[in-house]
Amino acid sequence: MLKKLLKRYNLKYYNFILLFIVVALMITGALIINKVNDSYTMKQSIGIVLAVVIMIVLSLIDYHFIAKFYGVLYIASTVLLLAVLVAGKNVNNAKRWFEVAGIRFQPSELTKILMIIFMAVYLSDLMEKKQVSTFHGIMGFVIFYAIPAALIFKQPDLSTLLCITAVLITMIYVSGLSYKFIITVLLIAIPLFSVFIWYIQTPNQKLLYEHQVTRILSFIYPSEYDDERMQQENSVMAIGSGQLTGKGLLIEKDSSNTSDTNLISEQQTDFIFSAVGETFGFFGSVIIIGIILLIVLQCIRAGRKARDDTGMLMATGV
Repeated sequence: MLKKLLKRYNLKYYNFILLFIVVALMITGALIINKVNDSYTMKQSIGIVLAVVIMIVLSLIDYHFIAKFYGVLYIASTVLLLAVLVAGKNVNNAKRWFEVAGIRFQPSELTKILMIIFMAVYLSDLMEKKQVSTFHGIMGFVIFYAIPAALIFKQPDLSTLLCITAVLITMIYVSGLSYKFIITVLLIAIPLFSVFIWYIQTPNQKLLYEHQVTRILSFIYPSEYDDERMQQENSVMAIGSGQLTGKGLLIEKDSSNTSDTNLISEQQTDFIFSAVGETFGFFGSVIIIGIILLIVLQCIRAGRKARDDTGMLMATGV
């Protein structure tokens, strides 16, 4: 059984470059988070160790074996999303996490991976049958996407939902969706988006929470949302304060450092790059962006070398 699970690897074909750059990025992230908020250091360290172990184990398993269980993985993901709405920990009016012994687990993050696996198998099957652009194929894609999307939206976790949506749109595009269909969708989507923006500004709208509306509108009309604009401006100021080489990881606490003040709220989350820019400066920031780009290029390379469409789509999604 073990031999069937594991590929017969020749180490010279193992992608040590990808393994190294991913681990390097995780360690860098942990150092930055420790600098911003050291209360997360232990959790982040445990997460890195577990992630590396899981990453190595999964990389040795033939993805065709995992793909056999794509239906089970989809159902398991959906069940977890339902369960977190019922029994999840409520934090700031959001039910996104299970918490056990102080450790939080966010099902929607796992859903990102499981949906990539499921859709890779589903779309590759459509590609084989030349049904990607058919009504049957598109409706199946929409339905399978809509179920977890609705559950994630209910939590609410708009950022994760947008991430999953972008990934799946990329996957179906790569699978050979016809340009005729793409143009048709755009002609419908653009007016609908305009209606959406109008609707969320109405006094009694029920579609989004207030903080979600504020985040969207502050991006479109930054001059009208001083608090949100202040967060963005402070973030830009923090990045600029790092200048070319940054202030470094080992500097003493100082009121001039945003990580030592409350200028940027929850800096360890959405605005973590402001800490990267301040700590490592322009040169360090370019290196970090370069590492992320290198990971993307390695995934593209893996997709091109994949033996079949399922592998290609998995690499595309990742």
